[in-house]
Amino acid sequence: MSLIFSLIFMIPLIFFNNVFWMVLMILFIYTFKFMLSLNYSVMFVNLSYCFGLDLLSFFMILLSLWICSLMILASEKLYMLNYYWEMFLFMIIILLISLVLTFSAMNMFLFYLFFEMSLVPTLFLIIGWGNQPERIMAGVYLLFYTLLVSLPMMLALFYLYKYMNTLEFYFFYSINSIILYLCVNMVFLVKIPMFFIHLWLPKAHVEAPISGSMILAGVMLKLGGYGFLRVMKLFLEIGMKINFIIIVISLCGGVIISLICVRQSDMKMLIAYSSVSHMGLMLSGIMTLNCWGLWGAFILMLAHGLCSSGLFCLANMAYERSNSRSIYLNKGMLNMMPNLSLWWFLLCTSNMAAPPSLNLLGEILLINSLFIYSKYTGFLLFFLVFYSAVYSLFLYSYTQHGEYYSGLYSFSQINLREYLLLFFHWVPLNILLLKSEYLVLWI
Repeated sequence: MSLIFSLIFMIPLIFFNNVFWMVLMILFIYTFKFMLSLNYSVMFVNLSYCFGLDLLSFFMILLSLWICSLMILASEKLYMLNYYWEMFLFMIIILLISLVLTFSAMNMFLFYLFFEMSLVPTLFLIIGWGNQPERIMAGVYLLFYTLLVSLPMMLALFYLYKYMNTLEFYFFYSINSIILYLCVNMVFLVKIPMFFIHLWLPKAHVEAPISGSMILAGVMLKLGGYGFLRVMKLFLEIGMKINFIIIVISLCGGVIISLICVRQSDMKMLIAYSSVSHMGLMLSGIMTLNCWGLWGAFILMLAHGLCSSGLFCLANMAYERSNSRSIYLNKGMLNMMPNLSLWWFLLCTSNMAAPPSLNLLGEILLINSLFIYSKYTGFLLFFLVFYSAVYSLFLYSYTQHGEYYSGLYSFSQINLREYLLLFFHWVPLNILLLKSEYLVLWI
């Protein structure tokens, strides 16, 4: 709770003059201070006011703090143009508070409340600071996809409370009800997003500013996976009967989405669709309900959060210089920014799960989990992994090689802030592999 109060007391600071970088530094300090409070307990510790931390919550809050700090680092342009940056910082801190409360809630109703609350600042980020006029429609998509399926979840919570006399995650036990299964889980399926209900995501990503894309890819998609890891305890019995449907849809959808990625000409759209593909694999892992699947899903959530966010930063750097997101107009970047090409290579290889990234560990666990579940998934997994490499290499080779666009009449080199931004994405993604035992202790 001390973290929450610290963040709340930061809000008045925002409205002083020229504190943009100061807020960033304070957020980084909070992140490192929180990181030092790591505990190895699988139970909830640091209890206060129905909030607590276990290893799962700890890493998700750490990811939220880290990505929100990097969002400010990536959004220097708003400060330079004096484009309502005070309001922007206010939105980020409100979003961060809601995410910290969501991940540390031990009570399912509080989790639901803050889960929905985090939607509002994200909506304001997209509508307020997006680039194109279609951002209004993207915001409506985001809001209504989520709100439409969140009402059944609220009704399910009332039923659960009547049935169990508690909504604490710790006291849940298995209930054999398909209606309850759908009511509770639909909101997570939309948030992940599962294939068929994923259409809001590419739209929201493309229209969002860089900070909106980073938080969407880095943390908001993980809310669905986190919710599943918490509530699957309720559906062990019914899950054994109907989870295979979701696994088949997610894996087939992942292959289809990967094929869509290969023919994208918009960099942001390609990275957004690759998120859907990766999250489909993660969802399938959770649905197998075995230990490997849950470990792999959690690791892939963290890895994808850092990797995808970093790729959006790279796409934004190209966009800020060429004013276009088209892969064909951003060709030949190796000629103009050879020093950035290394970062493109590192993050694209992480995206295709090459060693030593955390993505590789997550995918190995998930592939094992799904193969144990059914050997027939091996056929789909082969295509999923293969096309993941194809579109990552397609993105890298098309943006870096070839002849650069002759219509570029002004250009600026990469500055230290942007190198730092990419460094802070890539290093945790690969260093975490060395201490990956922390990521599997929470089960």
